[in-house]
Order: sequence, then structure tokens, then C-alpha cells
Amino acid sequence: MGLDADRLKEGGLDVIETEDQLRAGLDRLAAGTGPVAVDAERASGYRYSERAYLVQLFRRGSGTLLIDPIATGSLARLQEIIGEEEWIFHAATQDLPCLRELELNPTLIFDTELAARLLGYERVGLGAVIERLLGISLEKAHSAADWSTRPLPESWLAYAALDVELLIDVRDQLHQELVEAGKLEAAREEFADILTRELGVKKPDAWRRIGGISRLRSPRALAVAKELWLSRDEMARSSDTAPGRLFPDRALAAVATAMPRTRGELARLKEFTGRASRTQLDRWWGAVERGLTTDEMPPQAPRDPDRMPHHRQWEQRAPEADRRLKLAREFLVAHAEELHMPVENLLTPELLRRAAWSPHQPVSAETVAEHLRDLGARPWQTSEVAQGIAAAFVEADQLTSTPDGEAS
Repeated sequence: MGLDADRLKEGGLDVIETEDQLRAGLDRLAAGTGPVAVDAERASGYRYSERAYLVQLFRRGSGTLLIDPIATGSLARLQEIIGEEEWIFHAATQDLPCLRELELNPTLIFDTELAARLLGYERVGLGAVIERLLGISLEKAHSAADWSTRPLPESWLAYAALDVELLIDVRDQLHQELVEAGKLEAAREEFADILTRELGVKKPDAWRRIGGISRLRSPRALAVAKELWLSRDEMARSSDTAPGRLFPDRALAAVATAMPRTRGELARLKEFTGRASRTQLDRWWGAVERGLTTDEMPPQAPRDPDRMPHHRQWEQRAPEADRRLKLAREFLVAHAEELHMPVENLLTPELLRRAAWSPHQPVSAETVAEHLRDLGARPWQTSEVAQGIAAAFVEADQLTSTPDGEAS
């Protein structure tokens, strides 16, 4: 199937960079009708920040807008034009943080990736969904490109434009499939929930997410890893460079494992790789030294009195909770298959674990539903799973109460 050439020509591939261009583009957008397809390109893997380096929009009757937000700054005026319209995304949680930095905050969205998941699509990437619904094959050659590059190559702009120029057609077909499957209300609840989430916020002790850190057993090794991570993060932030481009996590973990005692030992460590591993050797040695000499040792794991043990430990440490979890999981897997959707979209594993760990008493569909709502489950989810989970919990408690662990 070919693309609608006239539609693609409406916006062209000219990047909006000046005040006059932005004003003309916004006028064109305001003259269009219906929902607005929105996408943003970042430079993940190249830059420290998650800012948007290109914002793409498409609206019927308006054509395509390709906006350089580095040149234009805030897009609050765009918000005034389309703020009340439906914004169409593919994987909205990826784009919303950088769009909010530009003062763009949708109040109504349609997420084509999430819709595809709820409909049970095996492949939910944008290219796969477009090919399935529209019969058009897209090349994703530039999905991991450095979008902070200036000027942006025309081939990249063509790729970016297609990400939005087909999205409204995809939305319309997915909407119809949701209606036919009786899943439209569930999808609407999921879309609304995305807008309430806190996205793009780094968690405390982010250094604990270093790849390979679980292999570091001694507090001293953890101290070295922490100091290296903090030093790398400071340099990455100041230079707006992705931390992994200075040196990767595996190199950081290798240094923390080896715990070199001199600058020379650090320099000779073959596993310490990365483009800044030697050019900034004094910086990294300073971090290692601080880790080797500090009296403030990080604990092996954060202390959290309310934290559940890992569910793989439940069988030994909390057999009653383990039995509840396993029986409820069996129900969820079977019910998700009946609904033709991934089990994690029916109910996330974390919510199920929390409900099984300490269920509200007395156990019933009503108390399970209340507990799940308190934990953040959506109404459609509780209506689908509360009865089955309650039955699984009751069965588990009955099995636990018999001497041999089997129902009498």
C-alpha cells in the first residue's frame, strides 16, 4: 500500500526553528480538525538529559509539524491550541516527561501501543502495528539515532514524520477493535491512569541500579561503586553526556570488584573500558580512593521495614502467602488468556504480590477489590479479577489449615 502523497506534502520536512515559522505552524494546526498525533525524539544513549530534540505533530487538515524545541523553547502556545483535544501517542510514558518540560500536558490521550497490548497483539512496536493494520512497512533505522545532531538529516526527518502521519489511522482502527472486543472502557481507564503517574523521576539511591552490582558482596566494594557512580553522574550531567558513554556499568562493576589500591593499578585494569576511562583517570582514581577510605559504608540493601521479601523466598519464609500468590497467579494467567491480553496488563505482578502478602480480612471479592484499588488497580481490573483472586486466597488458606497441606 502506498502513502497518501498529498497528505505528506501538507507539512513537508521543513523543521520549525524560528518564531515566524512556529506562528505559521500553530495557525495551520489550529485550522485542522480532530485528534492530534504526537511524538518526540530524544538522544538517549548520547545525552544525559531526556529532553526532546524534535517534536512531531500531525492533524487532519493541518499536515505535519516538525518542531525543533531547542530553538523554539517552551511550547505553551501549542498547549493552548490542542490542550483539550485527544493526543495520540505510541508508548505515551516514554514521551510525556520530555513534553512536560516544554509545558505540554495532555488531558486526554489514546496510546496505540497500550491499546494493542489490551487487544492481545503479539507484536506491539509501532512498525509492527502499522504493518498489521495498514499494510505499510516502516524502516526503523533511525530509532536509536543521536537526535541532538544539527542539522538533522532529511532521511531522519522523513522517518520522524511517518511516526505521526500514520498514527491517527492506526488509532481509528484500534478504537474500533476495542469497541468490538468490549475493551474500550478498560482502555480509557488505562489511558487516564497514565496521566496521573509520576514519570521520569529518578529514584533515591539510583546508584544501586548499576548493572552487575548484585555481585558486589562487601560493603567496601559497594562504597567504591557508589563513589564511581556519583563521580560519573556529575561529569555526565555537566557535559550532557550519557553516563554509559564515559564508561559502561560493566567497567564500573569491574573496578569495584578489583578494588585497585593505586592509580597505576586502576590504569592497568583491562576491564576498565570506555572513552573517558583513561582521559579522566585522575577523576576516577579520586572516586576509588574515597570509596576505599570512607567510614560511611552503604548497607548491602536499603533498609525498608515495610519491604516484602523477594517472592522466591516466600515458600520458606511465608508459606501461607506463597500459596495465596501461586493459586491467584494460576487464576490470573488463565483469565488473561480468556481475555486475550498479557497477564501483566490484567494485573501487574507487584500488585498481586502485595495483595497476597497481607490480604484484607475477611477475604472476599469486596475486600480484595478494595485492597487492589488502594494499591492502584483500575476499576476495570478489580471487576475482572477480584472474585477469582478472593477464591484463590480462600482456597490457599484452607489448604494451609489442613495438616498435610491438602484439601480434606
